[in-house]
Amino acid sequence: MKKYSFLVYHQEYKPFLVDIQNIGVLDVIKKNIDLDEPARNKLNLINDLNKTIKFLESKKQTPEPFDKKVDGLEIYNKITELQNNIEDYNTKLELIKKELSQVELWGDFSLETIENLKKANYYVRFFISPERKFSEEWQKTYDISVINNQNSNVYFVIIAKNNDKINIDAEEINIPERPVSQVLMNKQEIENKIQETTALLDSFAAKYIQNLTNTLNKLKEEFDFDDVILNTKHEAENKLMVLQGWVAVSNEEKLNNYLSEKNIIYFTEDAKEGEKVPILLKNNKFSKLFEPIGKLFSLPSYPEMDLTPYFAPFFMFFFGFCLGDAGYGVVLLLVGSLLKLKVNKKTKPLLSLIQLLGIGTIIMGTISGTLFGLQLVNVDLFSPIKNIFLSYDQLLNFSMALGGVQIIFGIAIRAVNKIKQHSFIYAIPELGWILLLFSILDLAMIKYMVSVSTIVLYISIGMIVFFSNPKGNILSNIGKGIWDLYGITGIFGDVLSYIRLFALGVSSSILGYVINSMALQIKEVPVVGIVFAVIFLIIGHTGNLLISSLGSFVHPMRLTFVEFYKNAGFAGGGKEYKPFSNKF
Repeated sequence: MKKYSFLVYHQEYKPFLVDIQNIGVLDVIKKNIDLDEPARNKLNLINDLNKTIKFLESKKQTPEPFDKKVDGLEIYNKITELQNNIEDYNTKLELIKKELSQVELWGDFSLETIENLKKANYYVRFFISPERKFSEEWQKTYDISVINNQNSNVYFVIIAKNNDKINIDAEEINIPERPVSQVLMNKQEIENKIQETTALLDSFAAKYIQNLTNTLNKLKEEFDFDDVILNTKHEAENKLMVLQGWVAVSNEEKLNNYLSEKNIIYFTEDAKEGEKVPILLKNNKFSKLFEPIGKLFSLPSYPEMDLTPYFAPFFMFFFGFCLGDAGYGVVLLLVGSLLKLKVNKKTKPLLSLIQLLGIGTIIMGTISGTLFGLQLVNVDLFSPIKNIFLSYDQLLNFSMALGGVQIIFGIAIRAVNKIKQHSFIYAIPELGWILLLFSILDLAMIKYMVSVSTIVLYISIGMIVFFSNPKGNILSNIGKGIWDLYGITGIFGDVLSYIRLFALGVSSSILGYVINSMALQIKEVPVVGIVFAVIFLIIGHTGNLLISSLGSFVHPMRLTFVEFYKNAGFAGGGKEYKPFSNKF
């Protein structure tokens, strides 16, 4: 990356920004300035538009022909109005349902008749009484009509003259404002309005998502433009505009040609230590597929190496080790290959990653000798090659061996990083750690060159103890080195963490074996046994594949981000290179 500083006359500044946005290579340095009110309003509108588009997409309507003439903001305002209407209708509907629950117990009645009776000095009065308290004697004294019996209550009315006091042990309530027929009619009207409004929103989802998306993209570009202006420094009584930003060295040519053509005054400088420089990853086709995994943790800081190409092959085979079944690997490879024929360009890298993970699973499943839960070592057809299949003990050792290789590889990367960032002397402790681990391995297990390994062991300890802190004095150097030596227990613990590869692979294959055993039992059922067995096999192995794939993705990721990144000295914390451009 290179830092560019531009000096532009204020009257030429906006045309300059338009050109810079079209070139699209400058990541503008932000100054943490608060947004002004117009910018905040535009940002709020962008967020609301984004929510509206997601709302329409959730309706999953078949798209209709796109009409460019329709204004996206008008559609957004109309949709907002319709959504508010639905919200109001739903509120009214809840109130009507509450009213209905109260009035439906009284059935249908005429308020006009009640009013006419009142004019003739006869009053219709409504009562509720528990069934156990309701007395037949009341009917001898008053003109009672029982309307309903529900929830252990009696609902009844009394027609009384002169509105005199009625002496019964019952609760008198006010006359409902309207009968049940009117409430039901009102409820139906509101439900019809909700259906009509929903249907209208469905039609908008089919017609106008592209209009709204175009409007959203336009607003985003405008917001980016306004944000750049906001982060521009004003000099010489606002006559001179100063803008700074980062440009990837690989993207410089087009920008420099424009600056020379327009005679723009600018300065360039390399990144300095401590500056927050944006990160643009550059990997080959294979490693690039694993970049999304690395980004889940963090981008590297500017001075350090990108570890994506170094963990990518390990991740591929670790996934295969955890899934541990060659048959499942074939399924992943086929699914990824078939889906790639039908999806857009953005999704294809993800499917290519699935294909690679499938290939890794086929290789590791072949080594473990498992195919859809079958142990191939017990199948006569594979007896000529059964020597390539590893036993459980061998797989356990293999998992720790892989872990040891990755950890030593990580330490080697840390050494290279220190040489690049500082000098060779800073990498001596890392080289000492590598020699120490190899010498311990030989002395404890291989015993090939014991005398040489003993000498190397002492030399490596000296490299760690006396060079652990090149900037410090000899005493602090030795103290830190001795303390660092205690870290060897952590390295052994890291190696043991890789046993999870073996454990997950074995659990996946055992579960596949159980599924096969149960299918064989189902097969013994007369007539339909074979059909049900096949169905059970498909469902069982599909479930095992899905569940095991989740663990096979998560645990290698954990080994990468914890064990490998730690031993590689990964600092992280980088921010992504995001040029000011016409992204849409």
